[in-house]
Amino acid sequence: MTDRGKPLYMIGVVADMLNVHPQTLRFYEKKGLVRPSRTVGRTRMYSTEDVDELARLLRLTRDLGVNLAGIEVILKMRRRMIEMQKQIEDLVAYLREDGSEAGHSRPQEPREALVRAAAGHLKPVDLF
Repeated sequence: MTDRGKPLYMIGVVADMLNVHPQTLRFYEKKGLVRPSRTVGRTRMYSTEDVDELARLLRLTRDLGVNLAGIEVILKMRRRMIEMQKQIEDLVAYLREDGSEAGHSRPQEPREALVRAAAGHLKPVDLF
């Protein structure tokens, strides 16, 4: 099993994979749309996740005609949705874990107390 976040590809390889000029990838990085890791010698290294994100970006521009400002908003919203999904999954796991410890013989404590206790684990969502 490979780690999708592990840097694998240099800029020329990614440019060939996606059929774009390497300067386009540099421009996207400059705009903050993609963040490849760097080697000690400052060589850009793209992970499989980075390549997938670039492919998604190119689909938006080529197929749907979305401009870079729109892409920036879409990608930012997508990242936030993924973060929020993770928070929801963590909250559900917390509630399930706490519910299984309570047992079936005792009456359940009010749900409000469970939510209030879990609220400390949630982060505020910055919309823009």
